[in-house]
Amino acid sequence: VQLQASGGGLVQAGGSLRLSCAASGRTFSGGVMAWFRQRPGKEREFVAGIRWSVGNTDYADSVKGRFTISRDNVKNTVYLQMNSLKPEDTAVYYCGVARGVVIWTSVDRYDYWGQGTQVTVSS
Repeated sequence: VQLQASGGGLVQAGGSLRLSCAASGRTFSGGVMAWFRQRPGKEREFVAGIRWSVGNTDYADSVKGRFTISRDNVKNTVYLQMNSLKPEDTAVYYCGVARGVVIWTSVDRYDYWGQGTQVTVSS
């Protein structure tokens, strides 16, 4: 599986961005795709995940109500709509793929990773 993340950029606080992660190659129709982020000096942390087949989702408490994860089964793409962005959302955002049906929040459960896209929120 190859993952290509895009959509990052510079935005003012309160603004919005939409990240995309396109999967190619062998894909896991019964798997899970998720977004993680790594803030400067911090470990990579779970942001949001979606179960590919049925579409159920999970979010970190810090982004609930502001971020929405979705997927397009035809395009093999997962999206992260980020609204009401805050400076503390500044990070490199990564998409990952895991086997199975559990939306894991641990980095080591994910088998494939995209290259990351930088999101910078100015105050």
